[in-house]
Amino acid sequence: MPKPPLPQSLITPEGALRAIESHWPAAPIEERPLDRCLRQILRCDVYAERDNPPFDRVCMDGIAVSSSALARGQRRFTVEAMQPAGAPPLELTDPDNAIEVMTGAMLPGGTDCIIPMEQYDFARGIATLTDEVKGKAYTNVQRRGADSEPGVPMLTAGMRLGAPEIAIVASAGLPTVAVSRQPDFMVVSTGDELIEPGQPIAAHQVRRSNAYAIVAALRSHGFDKINDDHIADNEAALTGRLQQHLAQRDALILSGGVSKGKFDLVPQVLKKLGVREVYYQVAQRPGMPMWFGVGPKGQVVFGLPGNPVATLVCLRRYVIPGALAAMAARSRGPEQIELAAPFSPGRTIVQFVPVVITDGKATPRPTNGPGDFLGLTGTDGFVELPPRSGDYPTGFTAALFRW
Repeated sequence: MPKPPLPQSLITPEGALRAIESHWPAAPIEERPLDRCLRQILRCDVYAERDNPPFDRVCMDGIAVSSSALARGQRRFTVEAMQPAGAPPLELTDPDNAIEVMTGAMLPGGTDCIIPMEQYDFARGIATLTDEVKGKAYTNVQRRGADSEPGVPMLTAGMRLGAPEIAIVASAGLPTVAVSRQPDFMVVSTGDELIEPGQPIAAHQVRRSNAYAIVAALRSHGFDKINDDHIADNEAALTGRLQQHLAQRDALILSGGVSKGKFDLVPQVLKKLGVREVYYQVAQRPGMPMWFGVGPKGQVVFGLPGNPVATLVCLRRYVIPGALAAMAARSRGPEQIELAAPFSPGRTIVQFVPVVITDGKATPRPTNGPGDFLGLTGTDGFVELPPRSGDYPTGFTAALFRW
């Protein structure tokens, strides 16, 4: 029996994300200490405090000599002193002598070339160069200002701060830095059938797992202001608890209860609480019954499908990019990847297919349906396949969303 045609009014995935981005209020700016900035979104340009490096820096342990002495054929150097890192620079007293230096030290005055310790023999205060040494000016020396100069941004607003970026902020002398304040998330699962891990469970019940997956996914993308709640399929309980969460949180993520069944009470309760529906249902599989709305104070509310595969797909495709856009994160657009194997059949709407990435290409690994969360194990993310009547051949290029 043929399937009934899809409603023509369904919003597309692109339209769904644009709607989220246009309704999610811009995140305010806050100052965070450096030890709490990992994976945060930078909201200011960061400038060098001074030249970087701030002096001609020795790059290897060895001896500092004058390249002019090497050019004259000098191969034996009397070592007259030692220049450690973190000490003011010494001055070479005789151009035919050398100064022993440590990595990171300032280049001694009167020298412009570093001979690594592996390229000379040292005995009785004399360094004798090996035959292959052909030192030139500023060999093994990093010149002052080679990396950056004052007045030129080292980092720009919108970047995500990883370990290298935090090191750069510290090098600029900043103990704190301006970043986007994270959304305060409340993850809500609904359903009488859901039982917490570790609690006794009956044959007709299932474990509450979606909420744990949502929290973990948010944390893996750098979000840390997350709480969760479980509410039974009871209109009074839903009304009271959702009203409380709306008063305290910036973003609500609800799992389940957004379809058209008798016990799918979430949409009507949200409406009663002043949450305006922006859209319901997206032209996609899995995850068609996705709900999005805006609260009376600008809170964003997501009603994700209850099936676990659809839950994670919608979270990664919409909620996380929407939050990053609100935080003024620089967008590069979705990653593009080729299919390593053909996939069929095509659909008349967008479909999201889990994949395993090997050698830079994606091998489709579809699940046994939107409830098959076990099928996601070992996958790297999913590809977004556009509507197509036929198969998707090997080499077909699609947008990739890594978990």
